[in-house]
Amino acid sequence: MASFAPSSGLSSLLKEGTKHIAGVDAAVLKNIDACTQLGALVSTSLGPHARRKIVVNRLGKLFVTSDAATILRELEVIHPAAQLLVKAAEAQEREAGDGTAAVVILASALLEQAEQMLRMGLHTSEIITGYEQALATALKELETLPTHSVNDVKSLPDVTAALTTCIASKQYSLEGILAPLVADACLTVLPSNPAHFSVENVRVAKILGGALSDSLVVHGSVLTRDTAGVVKKVDAAKVAVFTCDFDSSQTETKGTVLIKSAAQLTDYTRSEEAAMDAKVRELVDAGVTVVASPKFGDVALHFLDTYKVAAIKCASKFDLRRVARTTGAVALAKLITPTTDEIGRCDQVVVEEVGSTKVTVLRQQSAASRVATVVLRGSTANLMEDVERVVDDAVNVFKGITKDGRFVAGAGATEMALAARVQKVADAASGLEQYALEAFGAALTTMPKRIAENAGLDAPSVMAALTAAHAAGQDSVGVNVEGGDGSPGGSPTTLNAADAAVWDQYAVKYWSIRLAAEAALTVLRVDQIIMAKEAGGPKPRDMLAADVHDGAP
Repeated sequence: MASFAPSSGLSSLLKEGTKHIAGVDAAVLKNIDACTQLGALVSTSLGPHARRKIVVNRLGKLFVTSDAATILRELEVIHPAAQLLVKAAEAQEREAGDGTAAVVILASALLEQAEQMLRMGLHTSEIITGYEQALATALKELETLPTHSVNDVKSLPDVTAALTTCIASKQYSLEGILAPLVADACLTVLPSNPAHFSVENVRVAKILGGALSDSLVVHGSVLTRDTAGVVKKVDAAKVAVFTCDFDSSQTETKGTVLIKSAAQLTDYTRSEEAAMDAKVRELVDAGVTVVASPKFGDVALHFLDTYKVAAIKCASKFDLRRVARTTGAVALAKLITPTTDEIGRCDQVVVEEVGSTKVTVLRQQSAASRVATVVLRGSTANLMEDVERVVDDAVNVFKGITKDGRFVAGAGATEMALAARVQKVADAASGLEQYALEAFGAALTTMPKRIAENAGLDAPSVMAALTAAHAAGQDSVGVNVEGGDGSPGGSPTTLNAADAAVWDQYAVKYWSIRLAAEAALTVLRVDQIIMAKEAGGPKPRDMLAADVHDGAP
């Protein structure tokens, strides 16, 4: 009779199918390798000459973009250590709205440097201690590097200049078109207290056709569809918003109506028409001239046209929310007559033709307009989607300006200046942490190196010129992606970023360095990975995600 021999070790404590990885070679180095692979993927998407990625997600949707946040979101990374970098990039997106690529690239560079030190024989605790000292030094020195500040957030020229670099880093040569549009849209909806600015108040409408230079800003909302009825223009509109269908009311339970004659059928139809006529007349008596609803019945649409009430069909809940936000209306869940406070106001509701597309414009010309829409024109849907992501990043940068208007030199100049100052601290250190301090500085130089490589420049020559300039105390010298003669104080491969008005927002730089270092430190602290066997059956639906049929803008 065979005897049962229980398994020993950690596997005896866990369910069958659980994966367990431990040790420096099996866990730490493999984690570092996964993170560096993710960093290499994103590194070519940095800078004005960033390369695009074609990503097809699990729903079959095609993305052609260089936006790191979109790439990481649609890739659905499953490696536990690489997911830490993705989470850090998501935190950067929430905090600053820009700089996600910098987080992943810097974190992977720090881990790549850590791998070399591990192979040299250093312990992870010594690397972590050195990295923590270097991080504290870098963040402290960063406060001394701002070269520009936006003191008046209501100044259109100042805001336009501040947004130019953010846009140029993703859509190079288009910053002259997009920066004034985004600045105008943001200032249109800027409240009296700039700290209360909301990115939700700046929307984007994409209309296929034309050129990007045909894009414009509308003070109000733009819906890319015609009205449902025959009324195409209403001045001084009073708007009622319903989240339910504007149609004859249905009974809660199923029932059967027995009709024995044509007269009974006529009477039944007339009773429905009379009820709908009464509802529409009540709205008209309340002063309503525009109705927005997900769906309109034929009978309801007939009476709305009869009483000259415009009908806006909003199949998406996002469109309904946009109309309510623009007009200040209260969305009603039932088909009832709204009160005076629940009715929204709008200067004009009009159907216009942009290219070959009819759009419904809810225009608010007053200074208290709550929503502004950037109408983008373009030859392809992928181009406009990529430009829309750039507009969203620029709006987030403006929100950061309302809180902290400081800017540091861009084009990799700030990273080179921080690397030089961290190196000085490393030279003064005496313990093994000195190696980690030097490695942190070397990782910071990865950013200008990637910008130079993506621009097709000779990276070793560029880095040599940058190192010499910063050793001489020129903290604002960065990579000149355009080549040529450079700016005053520069060379064919370098330029003075402050003089050339190439700036990075201080808050974006602060959070990118901090989150990247913290993500790298978290990965280095991991010595074991324990993964339970995945449960069978379909994965639970993410209740926070938008439905694919909602048509989110």
